[in-house]
Amino acid sequence: MKDKHIISAEASIIEALRRLNALPGGAMTLFVEDASGHLVGTLTDGDVRRALIAGAGLESAVKEVCHGSFRSVRVDDIDPIELRRFRNDGITLVPVVDAAGRLVRILDISGRRTQLPLRAVLMAGGKGERLRPATLTTPKPLLQIEGKAIIDYNVEALAACGIDDITVSTGYLAEQLYNHFDASVAGVKVKCVREDSPLGTVGAVTLTEAYRTPGETLVMNSDLLTTISFEDMYLRHRATGADVTIAAIPYQVSVPYAILTLDGTDADRVIAIEEKPSNSYYANAGIYIFSDKVFALLEPGRRTDATDLIETAIACGFKVTYYPIRGTWIDVGSPVDFRQASELMRHHNSMSQPNS
Repeated sequence: MKDKHIISAEASIIEALRRLNALPGGAMTLFVEDASGHLVGTLTDGDVRRALIAGAGLESAVKEVCHGSFRSVRVDDIDPIELRRFRNDGITLVPVVDAAGRLVRILDISGRRTQLPLRAVLMAGGKGERLRPATLTTPKPLLQIEGKAIIDYNVEALAACGIDDITVSTGYLAEQLYNHFDASVAGVKVKCVREDSPLGTVGAVTLTEAYRTPGETLVMNSDLLTTISFEDMYLRHRATGADVTIAAIPYQVSVPYAILTLDGTDADRVIAIEEKPSNSYYANAGIYIFSDKVFALLEPGRRTDATDLIETAIACGFKVTYYPIRGTWIDVGSPVDFRQASELMRHHNSMSQPNS
């Protein structure tokens, strides 16, 4: 994709017009490089049109008419907030340059929302016993909803945020998951690791590169169907300076009776009565962002659930925050959940179809 959008600063305007005309559509922009590969400007058909009106000739050099006040991001500091500004300004091709200003690559944010500096580990080792008999021969993450494996919805959502370092932890019917990910999903070559014995909802991270290298990692259950904004979750994680961020869903508990409040000093005395009270909570959604400092608390080979790790992190003084999910979240754990998820995606797909 990069080469077709690059043109030499010494090329002529007529060559630029040929190159623009050959672009398949979408972002009709060329990036202008000098002989050393430094990015010196951008060029659109509008820039060419204005140059010709102003008297430039078709053989004039591109460097004379390109737009020199361009925006770019550094390869070692791709900021999701800056990418959001590009997106909000309607810019879909973002040049990525090195410290010397040489063009390294071009990010197309029309197909991906952002470029989050995260790795991801998806937990897919469970047996899915509540969904039997469907899971007797197929691991739950590979059950299909509207023609697509449940786990692929999550891989696609991660890839759309620029997360392309994705590892799946397998256990039950592991070979099927290995075979499934022989092919790329959403342009991502997903890696698999195998648990020899169950390691809980986060312990399998110790089998992955995420455990051995610095950086932050998104960990999630692979059998969720959700419209969570990974971008917003990461930005909240960064803004709060958190070591752990837990995605959470609102959960309301309603009591169908009038509840008595007793005096703390006189257990026989009623001091209030409340008719059918309702309390709101935030429930763990099975999606987390962990810093490598927290992963250092994990012990290889030891079964550890995410809740255990988070409790240990809190006890050690790490900062733990939450991110409220606004939108869809379904834990596809039972036949009822599976039917709900199928109906939701059927409706979503029907709404996405162009009018006939």
